[in-house]
Formats: sequence, C-alpha cells, structure tokens
Amino acid sequence: MSERLPAPGGLALVEALVNTVDLESGGDALDSAEGRAPFGIGERDLTDVRELRESLRAACLAHAGHPPHRAVTPLGELLARAPLYVAVDERDGSAHLAPVDGEPLLSRVAAAVAQALTEGTWQRLKACELPGCHWAYYDRSPAGRGRWCSMSVCGARAKMRRYRAKGA
Repeated sequence: MSERLPAPGGLALVEALVNTVDLESGGDALDSAEGRAPFGIGERDLTDVRELRESLRAACLAHAGHPPHRAVTPLGELLARAPLYVAVDERDGSAHLAPVDGEPLLSRVAAAVAQALTEGTWQRLKACELPGCHWAYYDRSPAGRGRWCSMSVCGARAKMRRYRAKGA
C-alpha cells in the first residue's frame, strides 16, 4: 500500500508483520503458508501472531498520536514473554539482544523493538491515521510528523474528505 522505503534494521520485521493484513479489504497474508513463511510461523501459531500484530499496530498508532484501533493485549505484556539474552561479540565487544531458543517470532520482535529503542527509531514506526488503513510505515520526515502511509493514496483521501467537509 505504501510507496515508502521499509523501516530500518529490525523494525522492517515489525513493519512487515503489521502490514500482513489489509484492513480495507480484509485480506490477511497470514492465511496462507506463503504469507507465513517470511515470519517462520505455522498455522498453529496464528492466534498468538495475530494478537502480537494488533498490539504492534496499537503501538504504531500511539506513536502517531492516535488511540488503539480496538482493544488489544498491551504490547509490553506480550514482549515480556520473549526469552532473550545479551549476546556479546568476542571480536569487537558489541552486544545485542538475541532469542534464547532459535528464532521464535516473538523474541525476534522483542529484540527488534529493544534495538530500535536504543537507536532512537522506535517512535518513528507509525500507523497511518486513516481508519480504514492503519498501515505501518517508518516516518522519515525531518520533524517526525508524518500522518499517512502514502501521501498519494491515504493523504489524498484525507485531504479530499476535509475539503468536502468544508462545503467547498
């Protein structure tokens, strides 16, 4: 839906997960094995992954100054379940959070959020303000005040609605 570049680093995973559902059409990429493959999840994981996705969407909406789109489990509660450890590179001493047991999606998301927090990029992952969209996007605007995932689609729709509401 968006013409924007993907979010940087691990936030690309979070952005991609949030954007697996098209709220306008109802299409959900997680309904197919091909749609689940990039996240390494199976059909049995769908309920938990969808709960995580909507909690992430609520956080993205909050970053943009909007209330949650619906009642969701607080993201902090979900991420608290992610088993992580601090991995230290012996060559240069750099450190990062890593999943304890392989690559479960919840732990990968938690590590991505933690990395984005330390890099100061977490707040820039937002959700489009248009209620029928709420697509996640990374706000690269200088002031960090982006409002829509796509200026040519959602931005244009919002501006046209505002124009028509004025009665012009």
